Amino acid sequence: MRGLISVCAAAFCLLLTGCILGPDKPDPALEIPTVYRDAGARPQAFPPKVDWWREFNSKELSALIEEAQITNLDIAVAVARIVQADAQAQVSGAPLLPTVDLNGNYTRSRASQSTSGGTSSGRSERDQYSSSLSTSYEIDFWGKNRAALRAAEQTAVATRFDREVVALTAIASVANSYFQVLAAQDRLAVARRNLTSASRILDIIKQRLSVGTTSDLEVAQQESIVASQRAAIPPLRQTLRQTLATLAVLIGRPPEQVTIKGGSMSRVAIPRVTPGLPSELLTQRPDIREAEAKLASGNANVDSARAAFFPSIQLTGEFGYQSAILKTLFLPQSAFYTMAGSLTQPIFDGYRLKGQYDLQRGLQEELLQTYRKTVISAFADVDNALVAVQETSAREKLQRDVVSASRRAFELADRRLREGTVDLTTVLTTQQTLFQAEDVLAQARLARLQAIVSLFQALGGGWLSPDPELAVVQ
Repeated sequence: MRGLISVCAAAFCLLLTGCILGPDKPDPALEIPTVYRDAGARPQAFPPKVDWWREFNSKELSALIEEAQITNLDIAVAVARIVQADAQAQVSGAPLLPTVDLNGNYTRSRASQSTSGGTSSGRSERDQYSSSLSTSYEIDFWGKNRAALRAAEQTAVATRFDREVVALTAIASVANSYFQVLAAQDRLAVARRNLTSASRILDIIKQRLSVGTTSDLEVAQQESIVASQRAAIPPLRQTLRQTLATLAVLIGRPPEQVTIKGGSMSRVAIPRVTPGLPSELLTQRPDIREAEAKLASGNANVDSARAAFFPSIQLTGEFGYQSAILKTLFLPQSAFYTMAGSLTQPIFDGYRLKGQYDLQRGLQEELLQTYRKTVISAFADVDNALVAVQETSAREKLQRDVVSASRRAFELADRRLREGTVDLTTVLTTQQTLFQAEDVLAQARLARLQAIVSLFQALGGGWLSPDPELAVVQ
């Protein structure tokens, strides 16, 4: 009765978790939202393109990502794991086939003459030749070996999805690092322009001091601003170099061999991102498919552990030739054969089989909850990315207005300073406001670009359903 209950429970879990292969068969334990909260007016849009990074309209970024897909070391490690998983699937499938061994043997023996009273009768040395084929086969009556093979095959499938997850993460990291390089270059350009403007104003103030129309205090205040702008440059140069080193690691090259032309974030196009329906996410995200394959592997491991409680039926046989003379070894009268069958029923093994079964059940439950969390986290990732895209877009637009107003105020103050119709306090205030606004704008632009990358990544990065090459041979 307990075994029947266990079978029914496992079948229920399989029913609960196995029907998750598409948007028309959602996991009944999960509530799939109909639309994303911040998807806008067109939720039923197409998913991202496979080469979604080209929509930023940056040839240098596209070249870096294409190089990373070939040379990234994390992707290479993931590919090596695929090879290992395929080999393990072959190992797990071996018990389903009989094993055949070719045996050859030669022995030369001599009996002790002292045991026969010192007399010798016949030959005291003898030769023995034998050659045979031996085979053994376990009848997989209860499906233990077939379940083990299914588990290994699903693990191999999971490693392929894992490779896609790693590749998607690497591509997103390359894009984010590249945009950080552009942001550092933009901020450096802003800091240098600001330093030039502050130095020019300092020259004007010194000229006014020479004619007695200003004081040393105002000169010192402007010198402080110039020094602050000069001090802001080294940290930005440090950020730029460190980001270049990070980018070099992502494409599998030493930093000394990487040169990024970069430019400005203003030259990067802003792609339109449409998330589609939430139910499509179950097939768009490779990490969800990976968790699903691991869960299927866990279900198969439970089946294999349960089948181990039942009897094991083993067939063995051997056929060959045996002779004391080599030239008569392969004559018909030298032939021999043996055949045997055995049945082994576990009775008591110190609860080893029960422990293995409970272990696999626990792993199955862990994989089930991991799958559920992966799905829910995927929806949260998309929601967070959508909010980030909307808010960073609004922030950049508003910050552009701030920069435009600050620049207009600074230009007016600068002109009036030349005319001598404005006090230096106003000039200093408008100057600092503009400098800060331009730097914040560069950071806002970076945040918007990274939010778009995060949304592409949350939607599966244009990854499509696997082609036949992703599946192991059944």
